[in-house]
Amino acid sequence: MSGRLIATAAGRLPVASRGVSSQVAAARHYHKLPSGGLLHADAAIRATQRRMWSASGNSFHNAVAVRNASFARMLPKLVVKFIRVPAMAGGVMIGGFAWVQYKAQQAGTYAWDVLNSAKEGVTTTATGLFSNVKDIADQTMRGLNSTKEDIESSDLVQRLLRLQEEIGMGKSGGNGGSGGEEPPKQSRTGAAAVGGASAAAYGYEHSDDDPRSADEAAKDDQMMILTKKMIEIRNMLARVGQSSTLTLPSIVVIGSQSSGKSSVLEAIVGHEFLPKGSNMVTRRPIELTLVNTPNSVAEYGEFPDLGLGKISDFSSIQRTLTELNLAVPDSQCVSDEPIRLTISSPNIPDLSLIDLPGYIQVVGHNQPLELKQKISELCDKYIQAPNIILAISAADVDLANSTALRASRRVDPRGERTIGVVTKMDLVDATRGSSILTDKQYPLRLGYVGVVSRIPTSTGLFKSGKANLTSAITKNENTYFSAHPLEFGPDSEVSVGTTTLRKKLMQTLEQTMSASLQSTSDAIRQELEEASYEFKVQYNDRPLSAESYLAESLDAFKHSFKQFAEEFGRPQMHEILKNELDQRVLDLLAARYWNKPIHDLYVPIAEPNQLVDLPKADPDSLYWRRQLDASTSSLTKLGVGRLATNVIAGAIQSHISSLINQSTFVNHPFAREAITDAASRILNERFYSTSDQVENCIKPFKFDIDMEEREWAAGREHVQGVLKKELTACEGALKDLENMVGGRRKLREVMGFVDKAKKGDVIVEGETASGAGGFSAALLGKAREAVFLRDRADIIKMRLLAVKSKQCANMNNKYHCPEVFLDAVATKLASTAVLFLNVELLTEFYYNFPRELDLRLGRHISDEDVERFAKEDPKIRKHLEVIRRKELLELVLEKMESLRHLEGQGRDANNRNGGPGGNNGARKEERGRWGLF
Repeated sequence: MSGRLIATAAGRLPVASRGVSSQVAAARHYHKLPSGGLLHADAAIRATQRRMWSASGNSFHNAVAVRNASFARMLPKLVVKFIRVPAMAGGVMIGGFAWVQYKAQQAGTYAWDVLNSAKEGVTTTATGLFSNVKDIADQTMRGLNSTKEDIESSDLVQRLLRLQEEIGMGKSGGNGGSGGEEPPKQSRTGAAAVGGASAAAYGYEHSDDDPRSADEAAKDDQMMILTKKMIEIRNMLARVGQSSTLTLPSIVVIGSQSSGKSSVLEAIVGHEFLPKGSNMVTRRPIELTLVNTPNSVAEYGEFPDLGLGKISDFSSIQRTLTELNLAVPDSQCVSDEPIRLTISSPNIPDLSLIDLPGYIQVVGHNQPLELKQKISELCDKYIQAPNIILAISAADVDLANSTALRASRRVDPRGERTIGVVTKMDLVDATRGSSILTDKQYPLRLGYVGVVSRIPTSTGLFKSGKANLTSAITKNENTYFSAHPLEFGPDSEVSVGTTTLRKKLMQTLEQTMSASLQSTSDAIRQELEEASYEFKVQYNDRPLSAESYLAESLDAFKHSFKQFAEEFGRPQMHEILKNELDQRVLDLLAARYWNKPIHDLYVPIAEPNQLVDLPKADPDSLYWRRQLDASTSSLTKLGVGRLATNVIAGAIQSHISSLINQSTFVNHPFAREAITDAASRILNERFYSTSDQVENCIKPFKFDIDMEEREWAAGREHVQGVLKKELTACEGALKDLENMVGGRRKLREVMGFVDKAKKGDVIVEGETASGAGGFSAALLGKAREAVFLRDRADIIKMRLLAVKSKQCANMNNKYHCPEVFLDAVATKLASTAVLFLNVELLTEFYYNFPRELDLRLGRHISDEDVERFAKEDPKIRKHLEVIRRKELLELVLEKMESLRHLEGQGRDANNRNGGPGGNNGARKEERGRWGLF
């Protein structure tokens, strides 16, 4: 077969075959050129040319012996192509290839990455200069790939021969080579396209290196889809409840410490993420869910129970797992509370794994004595049926001493759901390793898989950084196992390699899950019937959601607030403010007219103007005029604006709290806080402007107060009630003192002593800490307070009689009736302040408060807050849980029924296409149906 034939076949290859395979072939070709830089590369090219021209046209088999012979045969064709474009483009390509070879020699074991990046850069530059250069490079790469396939596959050689004949016939017939329309690699390319997603998940580095056939790739894709959907159903069932009948199987990883459990799991995932340490680090079960994401290049982990979001740094995942495990105290060492971790990546299969603490043989001095038993009980809890057991054993330990196999035989005596994994295969000789994998003394139906999951150390110039570990481990395993073809080769009937383990795990998990679909479906139907019955009996089929419950509660609260707004207006504000000003009036009367508290037992100094003499005092008395004017000034200048605004705002806030207590929000701290904050914010925003407005409107009363007869009469009528309330309060306080000291008689006895001392009938030299007159100091203190209250009550009774007299009926006698005048002034202040309070504060609050509620509890509240709000009420939480359980069960049952239907269709299609009558078109149709998912 001549070089012209190869070049012609390369030119006839379809565009669909351009891709990674051509680049890989080119890279491998250049990597095999002699080392030594540009000079050696030129020498290699000249040597190749000499071999090409000296070789005969029909000696194609000689090309197999020399790896770069096929490329040398293409150089004339390549030179002809370069003549058609400017010489600069050809120079760029050839120079780029030589530079790539030079960098590859420097990089050592990492020449692959450097070569690809350099080749891509050169191709991009050449494409930007001349559009035809890319086509020339693609044709060259296709020629190289075609030559590689010629050497490896005799079937393709025959196709090329038939293609050459058709070209010759086309040329003789004048058709211009119309024959050969079917691409020689069409079936192979189709298989790579179908199995591309599963190839990465199984651990195959490139689709063209995938040793699987098209049928195997299609079946693997179908299996991945089934497994992904069943793992999704399993996660949904975990949210429904903890019943063992509502769980699909998982793969439980068990093994003794230092057996290689962590290395196996990290080899499957492709990253170091599990906690490591010299002491016992894994103290809690790690429920690991692997999710294959073929349409994304991102790799990240999530902790669903922690809410940390997507974590792309696997060292951070490792630190988090370490902290969660070490949070278990040393006195307890292990806990059955699982850590849930989900890892998503395009390079992992869909699997559900559970990593457990490793078995120990000897308990440490700082560990509890029952630790060994606790670990065994924890593992026995998870390895029960229908879970799959992944028993990890080291090759340098006899299987008879394998703790994992002994534990699995207790729950799986016939070995029907146990996969044996033998790690550290490179630590024993190949013959010994092969005998372990074919062991008949401890047979397992699912067999044994030997792996070398140790991460190889890097010695190259460049570091792999965040590169996937699976590729490095797979290369390391291939290097070891291929060095012993008799023991681990294809004819040895043993299973070795992480890639094989991945596929076995996926197949076993898919088969086990499929086998449990019927029983799980029956259990789900039973659970659904119970949930539906509970929903009908307890809640009368009343639908409810967190959103609807929040909306109903908010509407009911708004309705009650509307009623409050209709009932609370100017009269209510006037009453509240008047009561507050009445207390200020009483304080002024007590300070300027009434008696003072008694602080000692000495005779008081006689005052020239007694309150008892007020009704008979001269109307022009300067003393009484000053007393009333000072009291009036204190009342009008005490800050009525701030006082009134503060009192009304407090009253509104109190009413809002009362509305909350009467609504469904009383059981929801989150909503109570939101409503209270909304009311406080609105009131605080209006506080200063309202107080300033009120203060400005009462400013005229600070200088002159005009009083009308009706206002005086109303004040005279109202102040009587105020004085009566104060009198009742004094008498009540006096009654409390009697009960406190032990009775009226004893209190009156002590009060008599105090009266005598105040009159001077009893001389008290000095009141000591121990008391005086035979009474203790505490008792004398109560007696002085009682005397003060008694005198205050007498004064109030006297003033009540004065207010009711004809003297106080006349407004001109205001200096003789200070109580009436101050009450009338307080009424005028309250009436004026309420006018502005209604406009500046109350109306604005009624307008803004419902809108603020909508913002805080309506449109801008997150779904998490809505769920949290609804679950704060125990009754509503239970109602929602029943509904949620019922809906989840219905959804899971629907998915399982559809999954069983799809599984049946896929099985029927496989049976049809797998028989003698199966054809490629039927297989394409089958893959198309599965491709919908």
